[in-house]
Amino acid sequence: MEKEVLTKWAIDPTHSEVTFKVKHLVISTVTGKFGEFSGSLEQDGEDFEGAKASFSTAIKSITTGADDRDAHLKSDDFFNAEAYPEMKFESTRFEKEDDNNYKLTGDLTIRDITKSITLDVAHGGTVEDPYGNTKAGFEISGKINRKDFGLKWNGVTEAGSVVVSNEVTLNLNIQVARQ
Repeated sequence: MEKEVLTKWAIDPTHSEVTFKVKHLVISTVTGKFGEFSGSLEQDGEDFEGAKASFSTAIKSITTGADDRDAHLKSDDFFNAEAYPEMKFESTRFEKEDDNNYKLTGDLTIRDITKSITLDVAHGGTVEDPYGNTKAGFEISGKINRKDFGLKWNGVTEAGSVVVSNEVTLNLNIQVARQ
């Protein structure tokens, strides 16, 4: 009986980015990113259906272009980077929808709260780079409610508008290298 051969991939952080967007004062959008992250993918077929994905990012690496806002996001009002230094994701399903599109379901942990989320994944292709390394590219997107993960702080303006939306849009552009 032949043993299945897993193909292992690792995120190439120099060719990847992890960003998020959230409405501020209901009238504009603030974009942030995480600068330190790692992850892996294991596949056992020709495509990525059924692959296992894992990902983590360092909360201390969050940046939105405003030092005071970044410090607030790292505080206990939001992520509490000191007590919970990582955000983690472990896949439970990687389902093919058509030639290049997948649904990625898994457990996202922020602070000490784990919830199942589903993300849209577009596979941009797999190629060999000029150095003989095989790379695959993915665009991953989805939305979460930040309050589901204990990121509960909010303010209200004099006019009654909330300062920060509950809905957060996640956008990851990920390149992985075959190991």
